[in-house]
Amino acid sequence: MSAISASNPAADGHRAITIAALLATYMQAVNISLPNAALLHIQGTMSMADDEAGWVFSWYIAASIITMPMTRWLAGRYGRKAVYQLSIAVFALGLVLATLATTTMQFMAARIVQGAASGPLAPLSLAILLDILPAQRHARISLMWTITLVLGIVSGPSIGGWLCEYFGWGSIFTLSLPMAGFILLAMALSLPEKKAEQPPPFDAFGLATLALGLIGLQALLDRGERVDWFNSAESWVEAAAAVLGFGLYLVHILTAKVHFLSKALFRDRNFILSAILFFAFGFVLLPTMALTSPMLDELLGYPADTTGMMAVPRSIALVVALILTVRAPSRIDNRWLVAGGMALIIYANGRMLGYSPLMDWRPVIVAGVIQGAGLGILMPALTKAAFSTLDPALRPEGTVLFNLSRLYGSTIGIALVQTFFHQNTQAMHLALAKQLIPTRAAAHVTGSIAGPGLVSLNHIITGQAAFVGIIGQFEVMMIAMLIVSPLVLFLRKPRPAR
Repeated sequence: MSAISASNPAADGHRAITIAALLATYMQAVNISLPNAALLHIQGTMSMADDEAGWVFSWYIAASIITMPMTRWLAGRYGRKAVYQLSIAVFALGLVLATLATTTMQFMAARIVQGAASGPLAPLSLAILLDILPAQRHARISLMWTITLVLGIVSGPSIGGWLCEYFGWGSIFTLSLPMAGFILLAMALSLPEKKAEQPPPFDAFGLATLALGLIGLQALLDRGERVDWFNSAESWVEAAAAVLGFGLYLVHILTAKVHFLSKALFRDRNFILSAILFFAFGFVLLPTMALTSPMLDELLGYPADTTGMMAVPRSIALVVALILTVRAPSRIDNRWLVAGGMALIIYANGRMLGYSPLMDWRPVIVAGVIQGAGLGILMPALTKAAFSTLDPALRPEGTVLFNLSRLYGSTIGIALVQTFFHQNTQAMHLALAKQLIPTRAAAHVTGSIAGPGLVSLNHIITGQAAFVGIIGQFEVMMIAMLIVSPLVLFLRKPRPAR
């Protein structure tokens, strides 16, 4: 009997689907942060300006934010297998386009294709896993899915840095092509098609207006510094699009009877407060990576593989803390876990304010481990707080909004820290350069403030100004967490939903 069950085609098919779904979750998550440690090399190849580097992350995430809410309707209308396979195929196309790109706009277009395809992959992967496995294994597979998702995001810099150093930056995208091929084949052979008997209603107007607002605000933050903000017509158009989109969506929520985010979601206090705190979680998670790698690469002179390896302790701390928090005894008040996670993140960002051009690797590792532990505690604690009081009928829509808050927190955070970083760097460079007058001792070090001596001195000043600018952005993230931290006091003690 055991031999028969070991060769059971259904069991083998479920095993293949499980591996493929978890691998797809990891693949779409790791590609968010894979370019992180390779940014310096990508910028050099594409002649990419410093203020465009953040687009590598934000455009990927913004594209996934637009397509993720469509997942349920697409799967119900066209079938989950068809949508899943198409998403994998389009994602692979985006990977190929990234390796072939020769200009910044071509590369960004490839990242948009990847992000748009990644939107449905994570929610569909979880839905497929819960569908094929028995109910008693749902809690375990949900934890595995969450760990896989988080591990993908936090392991990207380590893998990307190593690949870039030894195989070139294009290898960070070709790495995922074999994974995409395996997932496509496994799902084609093992996953049964499933459609809704009656496709769920699709709120096209609501999604279109929300997308208009999100894209308008993202474009304004990404492009504002480059076009001199509201001194250009472009910024006015983007601001108008954001105001119009969000305004129409608000009116739509208040007046329409059916839309893809139920009004009842906004009446659950725990859910809304947790979503706001999850936005702050995203605001810290990816922007920290987006700042740390350039600091290590460009300012401290570490090679890409070393930069990637220095992200490993943070990743390990995050995953270990996440597992321990999920398995914490139920008698522990979840609100204390939320508060503890936020306190660790704030403390870690406070330690980052002490970074110095003269430091070695240890302050970065210590601060990263503390922040990783805080993020690992906060993620499951906020999830429990958000859904413990929510009506089970609202959980599908709540899951969409909850995850959108994290994703949008990351993309807004990256855009803001990049903007403030360049403003602070320019201001600090000007302040330091003003001190270079003939009576200052520093002006006589090179013998003359002209020619090669001036170039060398300007390079030193630029590096110092950039370092101060980066530290200023760690302060912005710390302040953001401090601002939202009092919301923990208004969370209700979790109780079973009705």
